[in-house]
Amino acid sequence: MRGLTMVCAAAVTIAASARQGGAEEERLVLPSGLEAGLQEVLQEEGGGAPVLRFRFVAPGLDRAAGLEVVSADLEHLCNAYALPNAPDAEATGATIIVSVGDGPSEFGVADPDVVQVFEAYRVENGLCIWEVF
Repeated sequence: MRGLTMVCAAAVTIAASARQGGAEEERLVLPSGLEAGLQEVLQEEGGGAPVLRFRFVAPGLDRAAGLEVVSADLEHLCNAYALPNAPDAEATGATIIVSVGDGPSEFGVADPDVVQVFEAYRVENGLCIWEVF
């Protein structure tokens, strides 16, 4: 996909986190009780401001999970993981998009076997604020 690049600083932070304590991958416990692992972080330019995509995998993500449950998990990932790994997001006016799938998937490629949800956030006063598409 044109204009899409990996966020080097975030990739370094992620790699360092994964090596701590000999763990292969950092697992994040979500408010729903699911555990999510980071699949990748992507950056693109969107209307003059960066768009940062934090893509997670959470095996067990349920198609029938309620909107409130999924929204709480996505907001938690934005505030607890994306913001600390994108410290300039507020200053640059970046949009943060958090997605969670029940398995890994290739960005931009439809995969009917993978359940995936996502939300977009702006950063205001150091917090992720949900943006309506």
